[in-house]
Amino acid sequence: MTGGAIRVVLADDHPVYRQGLAAVVSDADDVDLVGVAADGGEAVALAVEHTPDVALLDVHMPGISGIDATRRLAVEAPQVAVLVLTMLEDDESVLAAMAAGARGYLVKGATGDRILAAIRAVAAGEAVFGPSVAGHILDLVGTDRRASRHGRTFAALTEREEEVLALIAAGRSNREIAQVLVVADKTVRNHVSSIFTKLQVADRAQAIVKAREAGLGRI
Repeated sequence: MTGGAIRVVLADDHPVYRQGLAAVVSDADDVDLVGVAADGGEAVALAVEHTPDVALLDVHMPGISGIDATRRLAVEAPQVAVLVLTMLEDDESVLAAMAAGARGYLVKGATGDRILAAIRAVAAGEAVFGPSVAGHILDLVGTDRRASRHGRTFAALTEREEEVLALIAAGRSNREIAQVLVVADKTVRNHVSSIFTKLQVADRAQAIVKAREAGLGRI
């Protein structure tokens, strides 16, 4: 996202919650609601049409679920940051959504302020998830890092660059990557720039898609 209002598409199959969520998003001065859907298929169509900054999707919807919609958006509109909504902090569903390409999740009981904060965070390239899910992702990254010692997935990348790419694919922000690897933020930015150049990708979303296609960052 490069300035201006954050453009959002949202989807939920429950009319009352959907209307309330739309009202919360519409009331924010820095957020522009560009589409409202009742199911995952409609959400994907709206996201492809409007190319919003963020897609806010209910995990459990009839037909095409939020997880399936996230998986499709990772291919059809990879620049869209997906934030999933769940009734409970269900690790299985949340991890499946993250593996599909979601940047984070919210429990449906979250306040309006929390929802807007999460939208702003994922629009800025950050990841939004609780400590339980974060622990699973760190375990995942540890597996990727161990594997990289025995044979890198991308021959053009250094071992450290592939570690950074695995963290990017797991939804981590530059600041979080710096904390995990115990390096300076500037060092991470330099690695990310080098990764983009070597993989010939234009942005983080494209790098995530390429990394996950190669098996990095999968849960």
